[in-house]
Amino acid sequence: MKKFEEKTIQTEQIFKGRIISLQVDAVELPNGKTGKREIVKHPGAVAIIAITEDKKIILVEQYRKALERSIIEIPAGKIEPNEAPEVTALRELEEETGYTTNKLQYLQSFATSPGFADEIIHLYLAENIVKVDDKADLDEDEFVELMSVSVDEMESMISSKQIYDAKTAFAFLWLKNYLK
Repeated sequence: MKKFEEKTIQTEQIFKGRIISLQVDAVELPNGKTGKREIVKHPGAVAIIAITEDKKIILVEQYRKALERSIIEIPAGKIEPNEAPEVTALRELEEETGYTTNKLQYLQSFATSPGFADEIIHLYLAENIVKVDDKADLDEDEFVELMSVSVDEMESMISSKQIYDAKTAFAFLWLKNYLK
């Protein structure tokens, strides 16, 4: 038994969309009582720390409707059905940035919002990045602007809330140690 495990008694699917679904689980709590949990199901995603030869970090700026604003992020994207995360990482790197790499390294995986969602992001490091001649197209509803910045510039962007998401802030912390 897992510590503080909540056993699912019943699951009711509320919504099934193109990217996420929402369910409400009735659970038996560790004290024997019952409770309800609203859970967002997500297929998982990847995020890529892409470093240029001169130690600049490739970032993308895009509008995030949920926040009603543009933010600057590391390249990232949703894992497609039956797609290995490293394949997703290479695909998203090319689609969003026009770069590819022969040196992709898995760093670690982490939960984004474990209080209500099962999304896991797999973080990769891409070094030796090179521009591709015939870049893959972005998704038809995706619009991004590319930039390359130093770690110090990234830190300023976090302070000014231009960088506002957890995966990019997490990547920044990792980078500070890596580039020392």
